[in-house]
Formats: sequence, C-alpha cells, structure tokens
Amino acid sequence: MISWMQKHKKWLIITIWVSTIAFIGAGFVGWGAYSYGDKASAIAKVGDIEIKISEFQRAYSDIYNQYAQIFQGNFDKAKAKALGVDKQALKRVIDQALILNLAKDYEVTVSDKELARSIAALPYFQKNGKFDKELYKLLLSQNNLSIKEFEEGMRKELTIAKTLKLLPVKTSAQETEIVNTIYNIADKIEYKLLTSKDIKITPSQKELKKFWEQNKDRFKTETAYTIEYIIQKPLHKTYTQKEIDEYYNENKTHFRSSDGKVLSLNDAKEKIVAELDTKETKKAALKSYINFKKQKVTATKKATISSSKNPFNQEILKKVSELKSPSSYLKPIAYNNSYIIIKLVSITPSKPKSFQEAKRDLLPLYIAQKKKEKLLEIAKNSIAKFKGTKSDFITLKDSQKLTKLPLKVAKKFVRELFQNQKKRGYIIIDNKNIVLYGILEQKLLSNNHNESAEVIGQIKQNLFDKNLIKTLKSRYDIEIYYKGL
Repeated sequence: MISWMQKHKKWLIITIWVSTIAFIGAGFVGWGAYSYGDKASAIAKVGDIEIKISEFQRAYSDIYNQYAQIFQGNFDKAKAKALGVDKQALKRVIDQALILNLAKDYEVTVSDKELARSIAALPYFQKNGKFDKELYKLLLSQNNLSIKEFEEGMRKELTIAKTLKLLPVKTSAQETEIVNTIYNIADKIEYKLLTSKDIKITPSQKELKKFWEQNKDRFKTETAYTIEYIIQKPLHKTYTQKEIDEYYNENKTHFRSSDGKVLSLNDAKEKIVAELDTKETKKAALKSYINFKKQKVTATKKATISSSKNPFNQEILKKVSELKSPSSYLKPIAYNNSYIIIKLVSITPSKPKSFQEAKRDLLPLYIAQKKKEKLLEIAKNSIAKFKGTKSDFITLKDSQKLTKLPLKVAKKFVRELFQNQKKRGYIIIDNKNIVLYGILEQKLLSNNHNESAEVIGQIKQNLFDKNLIKTLKSRYDIEIYYKGL
C-alpha cells in the first residue's frame, strides 16, 4: 500500500475523485451493518482521524475502476465482492489514516501555498499551460465537487506524500552487487520432467474401503434446508412530475452519462422511473415480509436447497444457512429483478456417507493420492541414473531456455533450482509434475543487470511497508463502524 502511495506521489487526485462520481450504482447501503456509536458520516476511526464514508467510496471506486480496466469492462458488483474490493478499499483508507496520524504527531503539514502550487500544477486545470481558476471551478462543479471538499482531500494526499518522503528506503551499492551476483550465477544442467498422467492405478474394493475408513469425515451428505417463500414481483407505477423532480434533485448523482457527467432531468427520466419502481417494489416486499411473519399471508412456494441443489444463488443459500432455527424469516432479498421473502421450515444436517454413497466421490481422490505417491517414488529411485535433456548455461532469468518444460513449470523449476544446495535431486512442481535435475557445471557470469537496484529496492520497500503499518497499528486504535467489511 505504502509503495503504491510512494509510486504515485504526484497524485492523479481529480481522476480518483471523478471515478468516484462515475462509479455505477455507488451507494453505500448494504455494505455492512452500521454501528451507530459515532458520526453517521464516518465508516471508521483511526487514532484521532475519522474516515468518512465518501473517502471509502472514493477508494472503492478507484479500485473498482482499475479492475474494470483489467477485465476490459466485464466487471460487476458480484465480481467486486468476490475479489474483496470493499476490503481492499478499507485497507487503503486505514493505511492512509495511519500515515496521517503519524504526520499529525510529528507536525507534518501542508501550507496553503503548497496546496495552491500543487493544484495549479495539475494539467486538468490549465489552459494554455497556465492554471485557470474558472476552469478549476467549472470542472469541480461539473462533477458535483465543492472546492472545500476537493481541497480537503488534496491536502490529505499531499500530507501523506510529504510524510512518506521523510521515510526514504535507500539501496546500498553492496546490496545491489549481491543481487547482481545472484543474477549472474549460471548452471549447466541435465533435466527430465516426470508426470503422473502415464501412471495407472487400479484400486481393489478392499483398498478403497480402507481409504474410506481413514477419511470418513471428508465424505458427508450436504446440509439441506427446506424453505417456504414469497416472491414480490417488480412493480411499475405512474409517478407525478413533482415526484420525479424531487427524486432527481435528491439523487441526481445516480444518473450519469458514460463520460461521468450528470444527466439532465429529461435524459435521466427513464432511469428515475426505474429507481422509483425499485423503491416501491422493496416497500411492498417489506410489507409482505411483516405479514408473512404475522401469518397474515401464506407462502406460495416451497423448496429444499443445498450446495448442489440451489435454484436461487449463493447469496440466498448463505443467508438461509445463517438462520439459527426453523420458523426463522429472512428479510426481502433482491433476486432476478424481484424480491424473495423466505421462511426456514426445517434443516437436514450433514452426516457421513456410507461406503456405497461415498464411492463415486472417493475414487478420484484415492487415484490422485496414489499417483502422487507413485510419482514421488519414481523420482526418488531415478535421481542417480536418469538420462535427460542437457541445457546451456542458464540463470534465474532463463526459464524459457528449458524447452522440454512447459513455461509455467520451467519458471517454478528454475526458481527452486537456484535455492537448492544439492547437485542432483528433484523439484516437486505440483501433485502431477516433478522435475529431475543434475548440475553438470557452474560458473559466474560478468553481466551487468540494471534492474538489480530496483529489485533490492522493492524487497526493502515491501519489508518496510509491512513493518511500518504493523507498528502504526499498534500505536493507533482502529475502530470500524461498518461491520462485515
């Protein structure tokens, strides 16, 4: 995190802020249970510094947009959740707050002149190479940012950069030489790839039963949940112009064009009606939930669900599995443009499978384990006398020269080879591949590796980052108001 901050000392602040606004469906509702112990505008407190919800949203949006670029637009909230974007964003803002606390303790500040100079240097606010105050106001206004809000965020970013500049991680000539030497160690080797694909395993009934006896806890039936449920279908209503105007004025940042600009009322009308419909549908679903609990309405459908038999989605199964006892209810959950309200009827607990029930599952596991054991046995017995392919001299950078190995296998093999002290041996790549090797000759090259200083710098920076954050966490209390992040 700190290395990322240091790398981007000339913050693209406006880009990050604009990406926040452009973030599709930003909204904070549903990202965890809020602890109303402090200011409603804060997500957490680190030392003396509160982290505002807007700061978290900016970090979330920035990371979200980075992933969207990596996935070439094929990225949504479900993928963001699976990748833990919310947790990454929380870590980023907490790390930033830790540095700001350190800055506060050591009285590191950014003057108004420094702030003005940094803003004036941003090309976004320049016309003909010079800062343009009217352009500055216009750009912020177009993105619904007040000058105060932007400059407050900018001052924080500059304070972080200034503090980190006081903590440089330097690389010595001796350290660079060590890495240079490591890159220059060259081995001429003989190597051979052993794979499990040609190993045949034909287990007997007795062997399989013994394996089952030893691993019964691995072969269990799934926990199943019998539920009753009501579906609240989407509502489509007619709204007055006043209702549409009021909703737009209160939520206009929801409605943006592809370039991030707020849509006009007329251009946003279809989206406004869709959001109002969603709001009304949820309201109706909550009413059905209350009536369902009070037994004023009965369920229209029933199902038994488990991990392998789930007509809904993983989120619904997870929420059902968290219910403690039968006759518990789930509040409305968005599902297929509708809402589903669920009552748990009964739970069928998981139990060990019989041998016959487990046989289909245990057979591939047994075969995989035996192949792994046999492959290792072959490797151990082949070290002394194997005949393989002889290479030219290779270094840590030369995995592509081992043409008899798949590149992925070669990379891991070379990495492990140069950490190994044995002249002959084997390296386990994974459960299906082992590479035998024999070192035929060694020498030290005299090449100059320009990236050596960068490599040692990255190693030292990573160690420094980790230990600095660890130290600051022990120094400043961290309280998270939103639970579940």
